[in-house]
Amino acid sequence: MFSDFAFKVFNESIGKYHQKDDVYQEFKNPYPKDDIAHLLYRKNWIDTVQWHYEDIIRDPNISPKAALDLKRKIDASNQDRTDLVEYIDGYFLNKYQSVEIKKNATINTESPAWAIDRLSILALKIYHMQEEVNREDASQEHLKKCQNKLDILLEQRRDLSTAIDQLLKDIEEGNKYMKVYKQMKMYNDEELNPILRGQK
Repeated sequence: MFSDFAFKVFNESIGKYHQKDDVYQEFKNPYPKDDIAHLLYRKNWIDTVQWHYEDIIRDPNISPKAALDLKRKIDASNQDRTDLVEYIDGYFLNKYQSVEIKKNATINTESPAWAIDRLSILALKIYHMQEEVNREDASQEHLKKCQNKLDILLEQRRDLSTAIDQLLKDIEEGNKYMKVYKQMKMYNDEELNPILRGQK
């Protein structure tokens, strides 16, 4: 199933990142560029680094200058994340371009890649909640609460994985069709963001 394959790649990325656990570490993609795993690995790496950006920026003692620098890194990361989702959808559009769409076919509320984006974030939640469950310095109450949360996250993984695989099967069989809209983010565009436009 594609969801299992994607989750495995996400966990590889998360595990590799946490060997150094440094947002400034060098990124190396172990998969060839023409492999969908290359896009999945890169996508999750972006998510993983941004996860830790979000941790750092919440430090109550962070300096305003460092916080501003991080905010800009998070903005750039969000743009990279969106770009990767669109590349992944491009892979599926190409893969299913010859499928004969049935007359009664319907469109899904989100494209396959945006569902896979949620699976990538879920992989991070599961990893970090498992860390909490494994903590030796935490109270039993904390461990119990985190175990309950982890159980829910694992259930979410099963449900989301089932939904992703069903969506891909429906597209492959012509029961659903893909229609991808660019996100058209406006805040990074010098012509669309009035603040940036005013500084030109």
